[in-house]
Amino acid sequence: MPSLKEARERMQAAVEAVQREFATVRTGKATPALLDTVRVDAYGAKMPLNQVATIHTPEPTLLVVQPFDKGLMGDVEKAIQSADLGLNPSNDGNVIRIPIPPLNEERRKEFVKILHKMAEEGKVSIRHARHVARDEIQKRIKEHEIGEDDGHRQLEEVEKITHEFQDRIDELLKGKEAEVLAI
Repeated sequence: MPSLKEARERMQAAVEAVQREFATVRTGKATPALLDTVRVDAYGAKMPLNQVATIHTPEPTLLVVQPFDKGLMGDVEKAIQSADLGLNPSNDGNVIRIPIPPLNEERRKEFVKILHKMAEEGKVSIRHARHVARDEIQKRIKEHEIGEDDGHRQLEEVEKITHEFQDRIDELLKGKEAEVLAI
């Protein structure tokens, strides 16, 4: 039953991708994952911030970024400002401090919409994995590689794991949504 195993792996990968994306959405607490999307012009290439600096959270409302190379201080600061995260870094020559402002109600609702979009993209990936698995099983039934009864059991199993993974995404969404809306 390789198609079931593959479907499960693809669906698990979709859930993990949604978890990673959810981590980049701001809640009001400082977390290094907020800066995962920041790319810095360094050494002639666009590099992820976490490859050119360390990121600390000394307080729940403050991020501290310390570039490995002090020469990149200005580039790191510029990259954070232009990342459209609504953050205002301040550079003291040694580290870059980024205060995390509290979210207003309008911004929270905006983030919830973004979360719903991310969750839907994850569900689309899961449905795609289901589609691929169903096609494979139906092809194997048609070519008489497996019996019809066994094939229908496998199709039911595909539906079962599809619902299982979609429910996981719904649970992740519910948790993250509550986190974003918490004041």
